[in-house]
Amino acid sequence: MRFKISLLKEPKHSDFVGCVGWNNTEEVYSCGDDHAILKWNLVTKETVKVADMPNELYPTDLHWFPRGQVAGKKQGQDLLLVTAADGKFHLINKNGRIEKSVDAHQGAALTGCWSYDGAGLLTAGEDGQVKIWSRSGMLRSTVVQLDIPIYSAAWGPDSSQVLHTSGKMLVIKHLTPNSKPNKWRAHDGLVLKVAWNPSNNLIISGGEDCRYRVWDVYGRQLYCSQPHDYPITSISWSPSGDLFAIGSYNTLRLCDKTGWSYSLEKPNTGSIFNISWSSDGTQVAGACGSGHIIFAHIIERRLEWRNYEVTVTGRKSISIRNVSNDAWEKLEFPDRVIKVSLGYSHLVVVTSSQCQIYTTKNWNTPVIFDLREGSVCMLLLAERHFLLVEKLSLNLYSYEGRLLCSPKWQGMQPEILNSACVSISSDTIAVIDQADKKLVHLFELGTARSLVHAPPIRHSAGVIEIALNQAGSPGERQLVIVDKNRDMYLTNIRGSTAMKRLCKLGSMIQSLCWNSDTNMLAAVQDTNLIVWCYPTVVYVDKRLVKKTVIFKDASEFGKNPVVVSFDGNHLAIRRVDGSLVTSSVSPFPPVLHGYMASSRWDDALRLCRLVKDSTLWACLAAMATHVKDLTTAEEAYAAISETDKVAYIQHIKEIPLHTAQLAEMALLGGNVQDAESTLLQNGLVFRSIIINLNLHNWNRALELAIKHKTHVDTVLFFRKKYLDTFDKPETNHKFLQFKDEVEVNAEKIAHKIDMEYQRELQNG
Repeated sequence: MRFKISLLKEPKHSDFVGCVGWNNTEEVYSCGDDHAILKWNLVTKETVKVADMPNELYPTDLHWFPRGQVAGKKQGQDLLLVTAADGKFHLINKNGRIEKSVDAHQGAALTGCWSYDGAGLLTAGEDGQVKIWSRSGMLRSTVVQLDIPIYSAAWGPDSSQVLHTSGKMLVIKHLTPNSKPNKWRAHDGLVLKVAWNPSNNLIISGGEDCRYRVWDVYGRQLYCSQPHDYPITSISWSPSGDLFAIGSYNTLRLCDKTGWSYSLEKPNTGSIFNISWSSDGTQVAGACGSGHIIFAHIIERRLEWRNYEVTVTGRKSISIRNVSNDAWEKLEFPDRVIKVSLGYSHLVVVTSSQCQIYTTKNWNTPVIFDLREGSVCMLLLAERHFLLVEKLSLNLYSYEGRLLCSPKWQGMQPEILNSACVSISSDTIAVIDQADKKLVHLFELGTARSLVHAPPIRHSAGVIEIALNQAGSPGERQLVIVDKNRDMYLTNIRGSTAMKRLCKLGSMIQSLCWNSDTNMLAAVQDTNLIVWCYPTVVYVDKRLVKKTVIFKDASEFGKNPVVVSFDGNHLAIRRVDGSLVTSSVSPFPPVLHGYMASSRWDDALRLCRLVKDSTLWACLAAMATHVKDLTTAEEAYAAISETDKVAYIQHIKEIPLHTAQLAEMALLGGNVQDAESTLLQNGLVFRSIIINLNLHNWNRALELAIKHKTHVDTVLFFRKKYLDTFDKPETNHKFLQFKDEVEVNAEKIAHKIDMEYQRELQNG
């Protein structure tokens, strides 16, 4: 991936250009010290002078009103915010007429930007102040007052915080009164530029020390570049948060969100003082000290899926290579390519006006449909359909081009979603709520492709990443959640209440990825690469979790590696320097998953006997326990020396009733609630009481006995026997209440129990 640069031979501005901004995906406005506002049309290649500004107006920053906001009517969306060297900011309409001018700062107003919701704007200047203004230009508050100039400032993702420079420091200031700012030393020289992305919540900064750095919101440094030849004069995030651009003297750099560089261009432009991304994240415009406006669009994006390799070779062209036979195809499009995704035997290409769907068997006749909004933020593929995230909506399409559904929830903001916030599978869509990060919305697709907004999942902490597994039936659909503490939890989307509970799988998770073919999960945890060969084991038998995990040392991958893909037994991992490293795990767990899916337990046993690997045996034990296969589970537990489990399974085999066996197998995995409900649904009240007595759940046992009016004396008898063993008096008021009311006769109780077991034998 790299920038392809477009630069005119002669500059259109006659003086230094300080600011530039996109009005739409094909229209750019620029303003410079020649007092002219120019409009650049990238389709017709025309440049038009919109207006001549007053001679005393020397612009320092420019920002268009954010589009797609409820607060912004048509006339509001055409408002341009321009800050100037005389301390004023100006609200200018699309035709260049100044609607309002406001004296904002003593000295130059160095930066200004609208909030993401369009409800207000901020300015910062040489007088060391950051001020918040209403949309109409009325002063709301002065949130920062320093004795040094503030060179750059940015809104937080929810517009409730402000990030600003303070000499060599960066400061995050909450807008709530009396809140303590978060402050840290960021550079060895003055910090000149900052940017804060609402999608990934990451911060980038550039300074006079000639470095750029990536930070999280707590001030932890995630990346520090090598020193450049000159100070960093401009910095900007792409709207999706996947990329950012860096500008310096005769330098334009394209970087990944983790910091490493895709490409470095050396145009003859002088210093690039301002960089602005188009809303589709494919183009940038830069304001240059030489009077030029530099345009660059992203090419050579490269995708891989099995034996296919797809490369975006130009603005409107894509090349496809089949590496198995070295066959080549070239696709040409009438409009500029915005998004491309490859997977599940399909290639989906989104241009500025259309979506084209190709199959790997036919590159000549795609399915084509027009976009609803024309501004696509994200494209996600699943086995049967794909999701287009547009600026105002989410739309699920089949590979035949039919619109299946449009998920909606209260307070949705699709434009700030990223790939960590949304996950799709063949039957489910999961989305993190932008307003309440503890909430994960679930949308299930019915048989008639109708959309059901399932009950959302609420977590105790803010969720930062989710991932749905792709393999298996809808009943096996699982969701992994990573919260802000970097703890990872697993839950089943469907199934019993016990299977739906959140179970912790690991902590300090940096990156994760589901296997594309089986329900295996890989993650980078601290200094280890961990593969959970059968994550469902947390619901089956928690004691087996560590025995079903493969650990690999991740130190070779460096700091903050990212798991890019997990196909078969091969993993692709991106290092912090951008290089892609492959790693592999044992090929036998995927084979075992295949045997389980087709219920070939004899083949699974033969595989484990051949390989003689304890991890494989533990996986088989958990799988067999999950599907209630007693014979296979007994042998697998014996192979890993779980003698207590073997003895318990042998006890289960002796139970005459199949229903009781199923309940006892649920108990083997620690699912007491499932076991009890299974017994009660089949009328086995005595068994459910005995289960709670064996587990010393005395209150529940007594509650069941009272509710069904049976074996109250049995519960009291076992309770008394238990207390007598430890020579303890009865203190539970519920048992004290029935102590005098119910006669406890050991012989009668023994006879009743015998009768229950005999009845089971007869029914069995």
